[in-house]
Amino acid sequence: MNEYQQRLTQCLMAKNNQLTNDEAQTWIELLWDDFETTAAKAGRDYLGSEMTERIVRQWIENYGGRLHDFIATNPKYKDFLNKKR
Repeated sequence: MNEYQQRLTQCLMAKNNQLTNDEAQTWIELLWDDFETTAAKAGRDYLGSEMTERIVRQWIENYGGRLHDFIATNPKYKDFLNKKR
Protein backbone atom coordinates (compact mmCIF):
# COMPACT_ATOMS: atom_id res chain seq x y z
CA MET A 1 0.00 0.00 0.00
CA ASN A 2 1.35 3.40 -0.86
CA GLU A 3 1.87 6.17 1.66
CA TYR A 4 -1.25 8.02 0.48
CA GLN A 5 -3.42 5.05 1.29
CA GLN A 6 -1.63 4.46 4.59
CA ARG A 7 -2.43 8.02 5.67
CA LEU A 8 -6.04 7.61 4.59
CA THR A 9 -6.34 4.33 6.48
CA GLN A 10 -5.14 6.05 9.65
CA CYS A 11 -7.56 8.90 9.04
CA LEU A 12 -10.46 6.47 8.64
CA MET A 13 -9.44 4.56 11.76
CA ALA A 14 -9.50 7.82 13.71
CA LYS A 15 -12.94 8.67 12.31
CA ASN A 16 -14.52 5.24 12.84
CA ASN A 17 -13.55 3.03 15.76
CA GLN A 18 -15.99 0.31 14.59
CA LEU A 19 -13.63 -0.77 11.78
CA THR A 20 -10.61 -3.00 12.15
CA ASN A 21 -7.38 -1.95 10.50
CA ASP A 22 -7.94 -4.51 7.73
CA GLU A 23 -11.49 -3.27 7.13
CA ALA A 24 -10.33 0.34 7.04
CA GLN A 25 -7.55 -0.56 4.61
CA THR A 26 -10.02 -2.41 2.40
CA TRP A 27 -12.40 0.56 2.42
CA ILE A 28 -9.59 2.89 1.38
CA GLU A 29 -8.63 0.58 -1.45
CA LEU A 30 -12.27 0.38 -2.60
CA LEU A 31 -12.82 4.13 -2.44
CA TRP A 32 -9.49 4.87 -4.12
CA ASP A 33 -10.17 2.45 -6.97
CA ASP A 34 -13.75 3.62 -7.31
CA PHE A 35 -12.74 7.25 -7.75
CA GLU A 36 -9.96 6.53 -10.24
CA THR A 37 -12.06 4.06 -12.24
CA THR A 38 -15.06 6.36 -12.41
CA ALA A 39 -12.91 9.28 -13.52
CA ALA A 40 -11.23 7.16 -16.21
CA LYS A 41 -14.56 5.85 -17.51
CA ALA A 42 -15.80 9.43 -17.73
CA GLY A 43 -12.82 10.25 -19.94
CA ARG A 44 -11.21 12.63 -17.48
CA ASP A 45 -7.48 13.21 -17.47
CA TYR A 46 -5.61 11.53 -14.64
CA LEU A 47 -5.01 14.18 -11.99
CA GLY A 48 -2.60 12.22 -9.83
CA SER A 49 -2.55 10.56 -6.44
CA GLU A 50 -2.79 13.89 -4.62
CA MET A 51 -6.21 14.57 -6.12
CA THR A 52 -7.42 11.05 -5.39
CA GLU A 53 -6.22 11.38 -1.80
CA ARG A 54 -8.06 14.69 -1.46
CA ILE A 55 -11.33 13.23 -2.72
CA VAL A 56 -11.11 10.07 -0.60
CA ARG A 57 -10.23 12.17 2.45
CA GLN A 58 -13.35 14.26 1.82
CA TRP A 59 -15.44 11.08 1.63
CA ILE A 60 -13.91 9.92 4.92
CA GLU A 61 -14.78 13.22 6.57
CA ASN A 62 -18.35 13.04 5.28
CA TYR A 63 -19.10 9.33 5.59
CA GLY A 64 -16.23 7.63 7.43
CA GLY A 65 -17.99 7.48 10.76
CA ARG A 66 -20.86 5.51 9.20
CA LEU A 67 -19.10 3.09 6.85
CA HIS A 68 -19.68 0.18 9.24
CA ASP A 69 -23.44 0.80 8.83
CA PHE A 70 -23.09 0.56 5.06
CA ILE A 71 -21.49 -2.86 5.40
CA ALA A 72 -24.49 -4.14 7.34
CA THR A 73 -26.98 -3.04 4.67
CA ASN A 74 -25.04 -3.98 1.54
CA PRO A 75 -24.36 -7.73 1.17
CA LYS A 76 -21.96 -7.22 -1.76
CA TYR A 77 -19.52 -5.20 0.33
CA LYS A 78 -20.10 -7.28 3.44
CA ASP A 79 -19.08 -10.42 1.56
CA PHE A 80 -16.09 -8.66 -0.02
CA LEU A 81 -14.85 -7.37 3.33
CA ASN A 82 -15.35 -10.76 4.99
CA LYS A 83 -13.25 -12.42 2.27
CA LYS A 84 -10.38 -10.02 2.98
CA ARG A 85 -10.17 -11.13 6.64
